[in-house]
Amino acid sequence: MQRLAQRADFLAAAAGVKVPAPAFILQALARGDTAAPRFGFTVSKKVGNAVERNRVRRRLREVVRLSAALPAQAGHDYVLIGRRTALELPFERMTNDFAGALKRVHGKRRAIRG
Repeated sequence: MQRLAQRADFLAAAAGVKVPAPAFILQALARGDTAAPRFGFTVSKKVGNAVERNRVRRRLREVVRLSAALPAQAGHDYVLIGRRTALELPFERMTNDFAGALKRVHGKRRAIRG
């Protein structure tokens, strides 16, 4: 898993697609190249103290690591913004939510009915 490290990459991903989930918000942006997907993790101070923020960040990293077979597409940047509920939700639910969020990001757009 490649990681986002620079603030500019996080800000660029914020301009992309956003998919909310109970434990996190997934932001995705197509970079326009064919390199491996990159992931970034962030948790604000609203979530709690440093121990709680780090626990949320570790749980999100593990969700992504275990979901390596999911359709994270090459040439995309993904940012997961942790929420406080990530401390309490079962890990399996977070993994399922992440899979669903990826599908929603890359899903086909629905035709608008007239």
